[in-house]
Amino acid sequence: MKISLLVHNVYGIGGTIRTTLNLAAALADHHEVEIVSMLRHRAEPRFQVDPRVAVVPLVDIRKDSDDAADPLLRRPAAVFPAAEKRYSQYSRLTDVRAERHLRRTDADVIIGTRPGVNVYLARFGPSRALRVAQEHLTHDSHSKRLRAVLARHYEGLDAVVTTTEADAATYRARMRLPGVRILAVPNSVPEPAVPPSDGTVPVIAAAGRLVPNKRFDLLIDAFADVAAKYPDWSLRIYGGGPDKERLRGLIDDRGLGEQAALMGARSPIEAEFAQASLVVSASDAESFGMTLVEAMRCGVPVVSTDCPLGPAEIIEHGKDGLLVPVGDSRALATALLDLIGDGPARRRMGEAARASSRRFDPGPIADTYQELFAELDATRRSRGRERRQARWRRRMGRTVRRIS
Repeated sequence: MKISLLVHNVYGIGGTIRTTLNLAAALADHHEVEIVSMLRHRAEPRFQVDPRVAVVPLVDIRKDSDDAADPLLRRPAAVFPAAEKRYSQYSRLTDVRAERHLRRTDADVIIGTRPGVNVYLARFGPSRALRVAQEHLTHDSHSKRLRAVLARHYEGLDAVVTTTEADAATYRARMRLPGVRILAVPNSVPEPAVPPSDGTVPVIAAAGRLVPNKRFDLLIDAFADVAAKYPDWSLRIYGGGPDKERLRGLIDDRGLGEQAALMGARSPIEAEFAQASLVVSASDAESFGMTLVEAMRCGVPVVSTDCPLGPAEIIEHGKDGLLVPVGDSRALATALLDLIGDGPARRRMGEAARASSRRFDPGPIADTYQELFAELDATRRSRGRERRQARWRRRMGRTVRRIS
């Protein structure tokens, strides 16, 4: 079987890229696998790509590339949805290349990994192939306008896969897709190539893009209480983004310059997490929470806000981590202080985190996908009938409304 994974830009850095590469490598144990990158902005991917996985870039946006001189690159995309957050990075050239590739592909299974790319898949993917849309964001994070576009196109796909059961339930309730299998499959995270944390180093770590909804400001506020009681503990925040200067100013205003630091982006992050005793996420919302799993795989307990949608499906409160209310810096500080003050409990929780995180091994996740492919293939006819019956009912309903 040949499996093709469509990504925005495999040459960049991000959680969707990491998990796509993890899945591709696991599937390559049994199948021919390729990653089709809509865009290419550098010579080589930043993350390591399994040598068994082919990488196929569609549009090269480097300044010295042949594509840079193509006039279609400067025309706005007509197929990629304008309501998609990445719309400004797409063009008529991307539309043309995506259509050409998908019309000609010999893949048996095609998996899209973001909404606009999934529209390409629905529009141009061959009906003989199984077409699966992954949603690494969430239903409610999409605008109403984008959800309307996705509803029209997703109804022609075979499956929609979310990263959490909570998000899958939202799609089932709010986006009726007859004949389309909607299910949750978590992201996979391989075992890190570094020894696990021993839970004794006085370091708290956090990682993510430095943007407002990640609430690193809330974390800094909470850490101020920690630093006052435990001055030997430090906070390391890994990542880059537009909030960098604001957060640096907040650290200075709080007098935390000797204890808290913005470390910049690191990849792989596990090497940094393994040098910490606690990892924190203060986000207002998470579609999954890759950093939570990455920390747990390093034997580090996580203190996270109980935000929609991922943390509660990853962390078992009180066993392998702690969940606190969203936006509550005092509760976050209290949770950190509790674990800092109880070394044995912190280390037990770290061991439990490492054990429970094995459910995110790439192998079992790949097995789940293979079972899905077999199910989708076996139910093509019945799902097709369900889709046709739904279309007929909609037409009849419109007819009745016009008559009445």
